[in-house]
Amino acid sequence: MAKIRPFPCMRPNKEYVAKVAALPYDVYHLAEAKEVVEKEPMSFLKIDLPETQFADDFDPNSPEAFAKAKELLEQDVEAGIYEKKDTPVYYLYEQVMNGRSQVGLVACSSVDDYRNNVIKKHENTRADKEYNRIQHVDVCSCQTGPIFLTYRKNPVIAEITEKTVKTTPLYDFTAEDGVIHRVWEISNETDIRTITEAFATIPSVYIADGHHRAASAVKVSLKRREEHPDYTGEEEFNFFLSVLFPDEELMIMDYNRTVKDLNGLTEEEYMEKVKEIFRVEPLEHAKSPEKKGEVTMYLNHAWYRLTADPAYYEGRDASKRLDVSILQDYLLEPVLGIQDPKTDQRIDFIGGIRGLKELEKRGDEDMKVSFAMYPTSIAELMEVADQGLLMPPKSTWFEPKLRSGIFLHPIER
Repeated sequence: MAKIRPFPCMRPNKEYVAKVAALPYDVYHLAEAKEVVEKEPMSFLKIDLPETQFADDFDPNSPEAFAKAKELLEQDVEAGIYEKKDTPVYYLYEQVMNGRSQVGLVACSSVDDYRNNVIKKHENTRADKEYNRIQHVDVCSCQTGPIFLTYRKNPVIAEITEKTVKTTPLYDFTAEDGVIHRVWEISNETDIRTITEAFATIPSVYIADGHHRAASAVKVSLKRREEHPDYTGEEEFNFFLSVLFPDEELMIMDYNRTVKDLNGLTEEEYMEKVKEIFRVEPLEHAKSPEKKGEVTMYLNHAWYRLTADPAYYEGRDASKRLDVSILQDYLLEPVLGIQDPKTDQRIDFIGGIRGLKELEKRGDEDMKVSFAMYPTSIAELMEVADQGLLMPPKSTWFEPKLRSGIFLHPIER
């Protein structure tokens, strides 16, 4: 059963929150991040990516990088941009994008739940990406990016959420991308106890996004346990910062593919092979797939609908029944030669937030053929995780992204 708890938050003062809140560090290239920080020096991105403070050839994994992150965080605390709260509380975090709202509980989740698979994963992590966040958390002694978790909706938690969001929020601002962010504090002892007990009846929680941040937080915790052999398990480093959303409120967008060439085939030869695999229909204009089992393809200024044979899904495990797996196993690998999409330089991935225009743009410029996918569902994500399986890379794209810098969790008090 899931163990969560309230936490003593370090958070921005109300007057600064809109300036501080930043998109996650891993959605930026260095040049983009430097532009953001130059435009808004208060942005938390300067702490998340301290290499923005150095020349372009600076090593982001050097000790100097993490020391700079700590220095910048301490400066912001000293300047009064952040304030440290001593009382453990929960928060509600609402995001509204294009009129659609999702409200998550900001809490600290148990490292042991992660290790015991109460918190379930659907993605492998890379040691090089973990290393950077391990050092960042360890040197700053603070978790700065919440892990995006989901759970099957619970009526007790929903009732407290509905009651709380009718009150005046602690924060209420609209980011530059148009997403509205609102935050409420839950400090009532009865509500805190009720929420904690409700989660203790939930058997599984799922990582929606943030596998590397979660793995890194856990490894810092294990390091601190070694450094504190008398630890009790209740220290802050035994828990990691998270936002937990009920599954019904989340939306997964498509995560699309574009490939550089036709693997030595002419367009005519390629299309003949595609027709052997899928039912192919020409489309008059750009169109997204309308249901599971469909992919739309852009090739040489024309769009096509590809429909998979239902037999392709039979007898396959939950991961292999994903549309991204069907495309990979039946077309990308055998026809286009994409053996390993994680490492093959001939394939690129485009989040659905960029739209079909981006697929056309890439197909007309530096790539040859593009594929628009039907989004993976939350139910599919949970089924894959429940079976202890892994999704193919780039299977899910969540929007809106959680902003960093609104909630910080010091791991030593």
